[in-house]
Amino acid sequence: MSNRADLAIAALRTGHDNLSALVAGLTADQLTAPSAADEWDVSQVVSHLGSGAEINLEVVRASLEGRPAPEFEFNKGVWARWDGMTPQERQAAFPAANARLVEAYEAFTPEQRAEHRVDVGWMPEPVDVATSALLRLTEFGYHDWDVRASLDPSAVLAPEAAALLSDRVEGLFGWIAKPANLDGRTADLLVRLTDTGETLGLHLAEPVAITAAPGNPDGELSLTLEAWLRLAAGRLKPKYTPADVTVSGPISLDDLRAVFPGY
Repeated sequence: MSNRADLAIAALRTGHDNLSALVAGLTADQLTAPSAADEWDVSQVVSHLGSGAEINLEVVRASLEGRPAPEFEFNKGVWARWDGMTPQERQAAFPAANARLVEAYEAFTPEQRAEHRVDVGWMPEPVDVATSALLRLTEFGYHDWDVRASLDPSAVLAPEAAALLSDRVEGLFGWIAKPANLDGRTADLLVRLTDTGETLGLHLAEPVAITAAPGNPDGELSLTLEAWLRLAAGRLKPKYTPADVTVSGPISLDDLRAVFPGY
């Protein structure tokens, strides 16, 4: 368990260092340009990550001090403060805010990484440090891509994050997947991950689920693991779709985009 925590925390550090350097160099026009996250400009993505870092830091501190997770009113106050910042203020505030959270995770001892529990406030029970760090990495990894893709539509998820996010994909389905957008159609697809050689099943019905590779699929989706991770989070719109993504059968790529509209 500790090794899983070590990997997640190391990925948070790498992601922080790289994104902080990128954000620091953004021009005023780049900060206010549309990001790859619907309805947010780049500075709003930075704001979301900065406010999320503050909230997660308070969650971690509360767990170490034996306090309950912060109340929703605390979160609302943090969001309001970041929402009230100018794009340049968000640009300046993000690196320090996110660094404090990463440093808090790095400060966990090996014993704590294996045994400590964090009450994140919205899950049925406290989680281990690895899960807590992976929850943050899931949020950070996708929004990091939202910023990078605004500058380069061919951008990919950071490799150190993508390697750890595959186990989190199905956890996103409960609040992202919209099978009703298929207008009553259902399908079981064979998903072939071309770079890892892995195959799995995608059950497109209510609820959407990952299954074992079906023996008699209705169609086949072929793509890399990185593209699969972005599809599941609504980040495989046409301008961001690699040329080697293919789908056959009754479900089109646009159908899949409708099922996974993103967040």
